[in-house]
Amino acid sequence: MTKAPAQAVEGLRDLLTVERLDTDLFRAPATAEKPGRVFGGQVIGQALSAAAATADPERQAHSLHAYFMRAGDVQKPIIYRVLSDFDGGSFSSRRVVAVQDGRPILNLAASFHRAEEGFAHACAMPQVPSPAECPDFRAALEMTGQKMPRLLLEKLAPFDIRVGKPSPQGRDGSQLPTQYLWFKLAHPLGLDASLQRVLLAYASDFALLTTSVLPHPATFFSPQLQGASLDHAMWFHATPDTDDWLLYAMDSPWAGHARGFARGSLYDSSGTLVANTAQEGLIRPLNP
Repeated sequence: MTKAPAQAVEGLRDLLTVERLDTDLFRAPATAEKPGRVFGGQVIGQALSAAAATADPERQAHSLHAYFMRAGDVQKPIIYRVLSDFDGGSFSSRRVVAVQDGRPILNLAASFHRAEEGFAHACAMPQVPSPAECPDFRAALEMTGQKMPRLLLEKLAPFDIRVGKPSPQGRDGSQLPTQYLWFKLAHPLGLDASLQRVLLAYASDFALLTTSVLPHPATFFSPQLQGASLDHAMWFHATPDTDDWLLYAMDSPWAGHARGFARGSLYDSSGTLVANTAQEGLIRPLNP
């Protein structure tokens, strides 16, 4: 049964708040009683949360780079080991290993920066209809005959998600590898700057890789396609406000060798560019 928005959002906040066991050791509990894979965004968000807990609170994450190695098991806790590699005058570097059953499932490196002034420029936000004019994401998927896995639907319960505009079509009638999604928390939380970044990292893993499948005769959630994130990179340019609408503009410049590459830009409702993402993932067609 789908949780009420407020309950789902508060559950997400608790999920991304890891328990400190020792100076550089953290734990996140198991999240389900039934078998399933851990959502990649969860491991990224929890790893960033653990890294941030060891950094000066005056320094906020400005980038992260992560590699997925094994699928996480939702029935088991995850241990996060943090290595404090560097603390300089302006920057701090952290490495995090996420471990289950003594084996790493993700490696993440994050850098933190003390706020300072400097040159500034940013690309403008794409022209997209306002969220009020856009259809609900889940309803739009159902209209195309796509069914999302139950576990993924549960992961999306804390968010209100709208399809910014339909993906454009190429000359051959296929969809171009571009998509736009508006999203925000379904219930306001008023998180601090660190948790805002953690939550955005969690959300940024959803839908990004699906962009690389759009031009091809398959849907990402089809049993005829094996899809999984291989890596994930993110750059934070400003503190996001996940209580308000954010636009996720995504495109995929390349796919090949059963892999797809996608990149994204995240804008707030005023048009400010708050983050960029990049990801390569497995998109392996399976024989019917």
